[in-house]
Amino acid sequence: MNVEELKSVIRDVPDFPKQGIVFKDITTLLKSPVHFCQCVDYLTSHFQNFDFDFVLGPEARGFVFGAPVSYKLEKGYILVRKAGKLPAKTRKVTYSLEYGEDSLFVHEDAITKGTRVVIIDDLLATGGTVSAMTQLVEDMGGIIAGIGFVVELKFLEGRKKLKGYDIYSLIQYD
Repeated sequence: MNVEELKSVIRDVPDFPKQGIVFKDITTLLKSPVHFCQCVDYLTSHFQNFDFDFVLGPEARGFVFGAPVSYKLEKGYILVRKAGKLPAKTRKVTYSLEYGEDSLFVHEDAITKGTRVVIIDDLLATGGTVSAMTQLVEDMGGIIAGIGFVVELKFLEGRKKLKGYDIYSLIQYD
């Protein structure tokens, strides 16, 4: 199976979440065992020779892809969550959104100096969320070994916020 076949099962939803946006709905890819497994296999294959300790993924769709990649590569998994979701002491990063700001949290003891992580998420759009995650990891003394996405919306130029990182995106839309 090639990447174009994976791309063909992603559904376009016009005018979601607002007028003028064409949402790339990956639920159609997820409900197909063959396509979902192939997607995880592509991500795993890309990162299998990287030197890292943990896969790190953001709530919620980052969990969907990051957890099976960490399993297949026999690495630990670190959750990045929204406010109030993690039970122990956390570290926080706040970042700007189109209309306001948001925050992400990770357990304070999840990353120590020199910890090497690969970030896995479903989508690279403007780069705000993943840029915040890189800041959080690096503020805690961690090292970003690589960043992987299932889908990249290249026209939104999210890579500009991620200069200097090894970035892999499986499916790209120009």
